[in-house]
Amino acid sequence: MNATKRLVSVTIAACVYLLVGTVGFVYHFRELMALQRDGILVELTELLAAVPGGFMLRGRDWARWLALAWMAFHVAISVFDPFHKLAVHAGLFVVIAWILLRPAAARYFQGSEAQTNSG
Repeated sequence: MNATKRLVSVTIAACVYLLVGTVGFVYHFRELMALQRDGILVELTELLAAVPGGFMLRGRDWARWLALAWMAFHVAISVFDPFHKLAVHAGLFVVIAWILLRPAAARYFQGSEAQTNSG
């Protein structure tokens, strides 16, 4: 068990990633089964949301970086969409980055990694 208690904000962010990834995967699964053009890529993207969500709950440091990369990817692809979509994704990225990169969150993730590596 991690000696540093998980922050409520980290728990909420992790659960949102799990929810978005799981619901997105189920929602887009019919596209995969219909062999639509981008079905596999969309499903992989959804899985890449759920994975960091689960592992952030376990305190894995790499998971917070994957979560940030996943959101940065969405900001990047939103450049080709209407401006409001880009603004929403960019705003979410800033909030998530603030949650996951604060010193207290860093202590939680580093504390878990140290325990995993030591025994």
